[in-house]
Amino acid sequence: MGIALLFAGQGAQKIGMGQSLAEGNATAQDLYARADAVLGWKLSETSFQGPDEELTKTSVCQPALFVHGMALHGILREQGKLDGVTAALGLSLGELTAYCAAGVFNFETGLKIVAERGRLMQVACEQTTGGMAAVIGESREDVVKLCEDFDIEAANFNAPGQIIISGEKTKVSAAVEAGKARDMKRVIMLNVAGAYHSRLMQPARDAFAAYLDEIPFFAPQLKVYTNTTGAAIKDPTAIKAALVNQVVSSVLWEDCTRSAVSDGATELWELGPGKVLAGMAKRTDRSWVTHSFAEMADLAA
Repeated sequence: MGIALLFAGQGAQKIGMGQSLAEGNATAQDLYARADAVLGWKLSETSFQGPDEELTKTSVCQPALFVHGMALHGILREQGKLDGVTAALGLSLGELTAYCAAGVFNFETGLKIVAERGRLMQVACEQTTGGMAAVIGESREDVVKLCEDFDIEAANFNAPGQIIISGEKTKVSAAVEAGKARDMKRVIMLNVAGAYHSRLMQPARDAFAAYLDEIPFFAPQLKVYTNTTGAAIKDPTAIKAALVNQVVSSVLWEDCTRSAVSDGATELWELGPGKVLAGMAKRTDRSWVTHSFAEMADLAA
């Protein structure tokens, strides 16, 4: 049996995330205290109490999800439940959490990287007028054609028939109307701050590359997968390059999960709020065994 850990991406955050962990476990409490100290602001307070408009900011929710994921990881390790773990992967921001869980960098370094990534993406959002939309029930080929026709990009291939498109807001909006005219089943504008995983994030990508340049990465102790190709990756230099390119490239999440199962993962454990990744996994293959961990009650079994 092999367990693959799945870490959540931006959009999964919700007020109260991690509060039961910090209140019920000393390891989690310590991680939140360390995070507050590293960041210089009360991540714990915003995670536990909101307000929602603050928690949903790119510069806030990314470190919040990272710390939540690592707190869950720390408790599971403390409980002796990670002995069967052979792989780690994460959706977008979650890919960094996966690398931290795999030992590519430590918690403090990972948190600083995530905070800077979130800050740079927030700036890029504020400097552009981007938008995203969900396309449900269509093939990759048809969605890619729609993107080509309107000069936008496919941002996420999350599961069969669940694809996100991204780009300049007016172009995405036009693509949504065209999708409906083409009898696509469901094409829905999303309430997001910008055009993630599109060329509008290029300034963030370039600045992120410069930031990561001097930070040492280590070889992963688990099999890890990159969103940029959906394949396993182990060279530290290649991991760093993949993280940089991921800012502007499509997230091949379906490919990542299929690769993990193909490589021997028999259970997928989601570490993050909302059971979003478990839902995507079941949409990809209903036979896959999934478990979701978000709060202390989930860890009691």
